[in-house]
Amino acid sequence: MKRLYPAADSTLSETIEMDLFPELKNLRVLLVDDDEWIRHSLGLYFEGEGCHIHTLETAEEGMEAIKAEEFDVVIADYRLSGMDGLEFLRLIRGISPKAKRVLVTAYGNEDIITRARELGIRDFIRKPFTSRAFEASLKRSIRSQGQTASEEG
Repeated sequence: MKRLYPAADSTLSETIEMDLFPELKNLRVLLVDDDEWIRHSLGLYFEGEGCHIHTLETAEEGMEAIKAEEFDVVIADYRLSGMDGLEFLRLIRGISPKAKRVLVTAYGNEDIITRARELGIRDFIRKPFTSRAFEASLKRSIRSQGQTASEEG
């Protein structure tokens, strides 16, 4: 089913055609968030659409998962216990340079956004988010030209 939604990032004025889940069925998605409700809810949501999302609580667990298997999209909350999500996303680019990286944050101040952009992170999901915003972010990540180590510096 195709759905039309405005882009989640207010700096983007385009409308994104959402035919996301058929594309996601062939992709490996990792979500690292310390909020059990978010992990559980998104897991059920993806399952209901016939897709799988691997969810973990900590960046350290995420590092182990990245070392063990390849992910196409990695989504991490900024505020995690232990290593923060920005540091996690920085470290995984050396292990899995082709993975699209998305930062989730309720603390979207300019310093965090600037640091994330310097690391080559081009997409953000701001908390609280809706399923539409989450879908739009994934769609943009899938459509992006690809982040390579040379682009990220």
